[in-house]
Amino acid sequence: MKNHRQKPEHNIAPEDPAKDTLYWIINSEQAGQRLDKLLAYQFPDIFSREEIKLWIQQARVHVNGTPCIKPSFKPNKDDAVQINVPHVAPLNLPHEDLSATGLSVIYEDDALLVVNKPSGMLTHPAGSQLTGTLVNGLLYHCNGQLSSENSAIRPGIVHRLDRFTSGLLMVAKTNAAHRHLAQQLKERTAHRQYIALTHGVPPSKTGTINAPLGRDTHKRDQQCVSQDGRHAITHWTLLETGNSNTAKVQFNLETGRTHQIRVHCQYKKFPIIGDIQYGDGFAKAKHMKTNGQLLQAQEIEFSHPLTEKTMHFCLPIDPEIQTVWNQLTEPRP
Repeated sequence: MKNHRQKPEHNIAPEDPAKDTLYWIINSEQAGQRLDKLLAYQFPDIFSREEIKLWIQQARVHVNGTPCIKPSFKPNKDDAVQINVPHVAPLNLPHEDLSATGLSVIYEDDALLVVNKPSGMLTHPAGSQLTGTLVNGLLYHCNGQLSSENSAIRPGIVHRLDRFTSGLLMVAKTNAAHRHLAQQLKERTAHRQYIALTHGVPPSKTGTINAPLGRDTHKRDQQCVSQDGRHAITHWTLLETGNSNTAKVQFNLETGRTHQIRVHCQYKKFPIIGDIQYGDGFAKAKHMKTNGQLLQAQEIEFSHPLTEKTMHFCLPIDPEIQTVWNQLTEPRP
């Protein structure tokens, strides 16, 4: 893994064991909701609903000091909820040197890393693929020293990028850093900016797509705009237009749903070029060589978990995206 390490500006104090227990008070909006659904929504980037359901059944969740073993239990306003997070033993995943793939470290200190994931690489092992992922490369680079907050198969992973989306990701080395970064994503104080090439030009220089997203009932591996889905907001800025009704567009996420930019672009009829799930076949019809959707997480900004210093990182445009854009802006004969 290529390493452009910057010298840490601080040292990390030992982890506080008490942070393995989480507490909060139910407010009026949360009252009356199923406990498993409520907790999954409370920690969307840390715990899955299935994990939480299991912990409830294992009596790891207490309401007003009493163990609650029913996932369907509906707490009242001002109820005190406590969740005792179990220590997760890491899986014996391969540690791999993936520097030849283009994976690189942009910043690193004792609490976190910011990495540049290449297009085509899975963020974490999934299904039968247990090698060649970002996690495998991180385990090698960090000698296994990654947070355990996000399950044994996703050590260090605070948020994800789709396989064929390249760009910047925050990675946590400690559980305390992980929770802090995840909370910033939940509260929308961490900012992410993307760039993409689209087939179809947005109708104005700037705009917002506010459309809830849920799982497609006909295609289980895809998302779709659904009135019963989760709140999702994407802001766009039109940067340039090219030939053949194409555009270079910048996106800012207000929420971070699965496939959000890709589905919103399809919904508004300017799908991302090269997207085999939500695209329109433009790249194939034009015989363009793309490694999936031409979408890059180009900028990220967040508050450092320890110093509260604003951390801002920006990448140059992905070479593959630039190559295709050069083709789309060539003067016509």
